[in-house]
Amino acid sequence: MLLPWVRRVAARRLSRDVPLACSCSAQRPSPRGYSRGAGGKGLVLGTYSSEKDEGAAQFTSAGDAFDRLTSGKLRELLCLCGPPLKKGKTRVFHGLHQDFPSVVVVGLGKKDAGLNDHENWNEDKENIRAAVAVGCRQIQDLEIPCVEVDPCGDAQAAAEGAVLGLHEYNELKQKKKPVVTPQLHGSAEREAWQKGVIYAEGQNLARYLMEAPANYITPIKFAEHIEQKLRNFSTVKVHIRPESWIATQQMGAFLSVAKGSAEPPIFLEIHYSGGANANDSPLVFVGKGVTFDSGGISLKPSSGMDAMRADMGGAATVCSAIVTAAALNLPLNIIGLAPLCENMPGGKANKPGDVVRAKNGKTIQVDNTDAEGRLLLADALCYAHNFNPRAIVNAATLTGAMDVALGSAATGVFTNSSWLWSHLYEASIVTGDRVWRMPLFEHYTKQVTDCPLADLSNIGKYSRAGGACTAAAFLKEFVTAPHWAHLDIAGVMSNKDEVPYLRKGMAGRPTRTLVEFVARLSQDSRNTK
Repeated sequence: MLLPWVRRVAARRLSRDVPLACSCSAQRPSPRGYSRGAGGKGLVLGTYSSEKDEGAAQFTSAGDAFDRLTSGKLRELLCLCGPPLKKGKTRVFHGLHQDFPSVVVVGLGKKDAGLNDHENWNEDKENIRAAVAVGCRQIQDLEIPCVEVDPCGDAQAAAEGAVLGLHEYNELKQKKKPVVTPQLHGSAEREAWQKGVIYAEGQNLARYLMEAPANYITPIKFAEHIEQKLRNFSTVKVHIRPESWIATQQMGAFLSVAKGSAEPPIFLEIHYSGGANANDSPLVFVGKGVTFDSGGISLKPSSGMDAMRADMGGAATVCSAIVTAAALNLPLNIIGLAPLCENMPGGKANKPGDVVRAKNGKTIQVDNTDAEGRLLLADALCYAHNFNPRAIVNAATLTGAMDVALGSAATGVFTNSSWLWSHLYEASIVTGDRVWRMPLFEHYTKQVTDCPLADLSNIGKYSRAGGACTAAAFLKEFVTAPHWAHLDIAGVMSNKDEVPYLRKGMAGRPTRTLVEFVARLSQDSRNTK
């Protein structure tokens, strides 16, 4: 029995000779005269899944308009090339229009899929990001330097898919992939498209910082890179605090980690004054900034240790979120704090059993030098309270236990504020970079406060049980603010193939969720103090 699309092909070929100028996405052909940047632009167009498998292609409005421009050839060829396109799949057509040597049609899945309550995201937006990303990469494979992108009904999501999907860290390679510039196809939705570009560029900045080798992104180089990104914003002031300043602030926990490395520590402080009133209480972001984590004396296994160049992912994401907020001119005051150092096993490094004193006077027994991130954050969180914060949100690649618990599906959030959680959760539904609330029970606090030599231990007394939760409980001991959230981003640090619109490598997550959270917070006029 012939499949419906095979019957259609046979019928049409019997009636007239139709040239087949299409290709399956897996083959990525290079027909003569239409590849390797031979004039014109690439074009990515979307099509929806039909209710019935044998149904005709359902183009987006931009797809319909282009099909009319080609006198119906695009639709006809799409029908001839095989069964209807499934979500995330593509077909490439060449020579349909002189302005667009190559056209990639991408499958968007069901139209108006909307909010998926089981997945906790907007399925339309995620489908658009994934489809546009794969379409743009195919244009890149054809070495066409510019691609116009169908907004697919959501220009922001389309822009995010294009810009995120094309990004790749290749700074240190002689052979690089061709640069492709994505542009909006058509004149409508330009503001939404530009917003999507800015969101995606923010995440790409975090990806860049996390992916770069540790000898290129040292604490001072990290701080200088962020300072350079913010240089042109009159609403931003950047302070790069040296080791002497850290010492005067009595940040003994932070300094105890830094002293094992020859690289001096830096405390990066960013003030973004976007609010109408400079005296309004700010949102304070705090990011763990360990630019390389060897584990210290409690040395990590050598296998996979190179990935610990991204152990400053918390600092990278919160700083990138502030850069993005400034670019969007969001009406909110934000302060960003990033304690930056390396965790190395030098002669002055912390030793298991050492006791150090944090900024608030609490003593900490360092039972495992590889649980160093919480020592940096302890002092930074104490300092954050100096600013009378509206809320404090910290991000850190803190525990392998979080990766075990949630994998790369979502960022784990520990918070003492349902108001704060609601904003983070709602933001994540929009961005598709999800969050999941984790417990902050007294049960875990007892495991870090039951310590023989000091007020706290830097690991729970049942070391392997609930590691992400005991780490959060430790941080809670340095927080008095009523609205605080700790984001453990260890599980979402890198991408293999889980997020289709990100290439393999460091993910820069959850930068866009933080930006969307800031945007929503700026519209919330409720007094939360």
